[in-house]
This record gives sequence, structure tokens and C-alpha cells, in this order.
Amino acid sequence: MSKICAKKLPYRPCVGIMLLNRENKVWVGRRVSKWHGDGSAALWQMPQGGIDAGEKPKAAALRELYEEVGTSNAKIIGKTKDWLKYDLPDEAVGTALKGKYRGQKQKWFALRFLGKDSEFNITPEDHRPEFDAWQWVDMKQLPVLVVPFKRDVYEKLVSKFAHFAR
Repeated sequence: MSKICAKKLPYRPCVGIMLLNRENKVWVGRRVSKWHGDGSAALWQMPQGGIDAGEKPKAAALRELYEEVGTSNAKIIGKTKDWLKYDLPDEAVGTALKGKYRGQKQKWFALRFLGKDSEFNITPEDHRPEFDAWQWVDMKQLPVLVVPFKRDVYEKLVSKFAHFAR
């Protein structure tokens, strides 16, 4: 699909979750469906997902956290004021995100995890897993762990949410 066609497509409304533990480390999962467009080994990301019709972003964030990570034992401690956007790489437009979107616009939430690591379940029985592994990382590491086309969003998040990790 050409760039001109991609620019005519909308952004998918989405939420993202920065889950911080008591040591101010951030939860990241390694994607099951991997992006190899640039040969990158950067396959990690924070939980994220689409906002259902009629759903509020806050409700979507809590739902996505449970669906992708297997726990809802967290409290919201912050959110982005604005929507953060990323565009898919040209070669993914028309196939990724069911071919309907040029990328995603995301409302991000910072959450404090209140439980124990044993609560996480990344292999749910009721839907396809998003991740095949997970780890806690320093917030500053996030931009180098994610696929290149999402790096700008992650750099902005590190800046916006840095005060939660002090």
C-alpha cells in the first residue's frame, strides 16, 4: 500500500499501560507475534490494546491489563493528557491491525502493581496470548526494547512518567 493510501487511513484508538512495581521497575512482555521488518531484536513492549466501542479509556486500560498480564491488582497513578500516535511501517500498512489503520493513537496510563509476581498469567485459556515471556526493567531501557516504529512514543512516555519511578 502506498504512503498516500496509508495517510487516508485512520488511527486505531488504543490504550497503553505502564505497570510499575514497588521497586519502580516497569513490566514488559516479549511479543508472540514478532516484527522482523528491520531485523530488530527489540520485541518487548508494555501491555496495550484497542478501545472497544462505547468503552472509556480507563476501563479499556484495566481490561487490557487483565487480559494480557492476568492480574488487575493495580491502581492508576497517572495518565497522559494527550493521545500519543505512531504510524506503522509502510510494509505493514494494509496487513497489520487488520489492514484498517495506519497506526495507533494511544491514551497511556501509569499503574502501580500492588501484588506479587506469581499473579501474572501471560498464557490465558480464553484467548490467544500476546506475550511468551515477561520481565521487570528500568524505565530508561524501554525505548531500546521496543520495535523502532514505536520508539518515539516510548521516549515520550519515559519523559512524561519519569516522576513515578523516583
